[in-house]
Amino acid sequence: MDTLDDGRDAPSLDEAECLRLLDTAPIGRIAFTQGALPAVQPVTFTRGDGEIYVPTHPDSAVAAASRGAVVAFEVDEVDVGARTGWAVTVVGPSRLITDPAEVRRLDGLGTSTSVPPAGHCYVGVQVRLVRGRRIGPRPAVPDAPADLSTDGAGVPSWTG
Repeated sequence: MDTLDDGRDAPSLDEAECLRLLDTAPIGRIAFTQGALPAVQPVTFTRGDGEIYVPTHPDSAVAAASRGAVVAFEVDEVDVGARTGWAVTVVGPSRLITDPAEVRRLDGLGTSTSVPPAGHCYVGVQVRLVRGRRIGPRPAVPDAPADLSTDGAGVPSWTG
């Protein structure tokens, strides 16, 4: 089990759990190379047949960068207040899907986009490498020494 810098556990998730969590997320992020620099874009998606499918426009940056290139796709869920959550990353080669029959078939799988834009296509990302982590709660803080108090925000401060 891995531990984060602040002492919290960050256990790895097995592939089955990663894929289950992947199917619960309404929005993901696709990471690709654009102009020799990394780029990350939020996207809607669906999954099937060993691929993740991202609806896009043929002239988009994602489409231009996804013709056979290896890309990453990430989903997560975070409870900001509790500072807990999980993240799943998929890495694999991509392909641009423009064949009208295949686009119609993928439209039938459904994404969180209710009506795809006219002239849309899909980027398919093969699910080759799947990794995930769960971020656990913070460890309990031991009692403060007698000469250590906290300010109104809970920040430790030494008293004289």
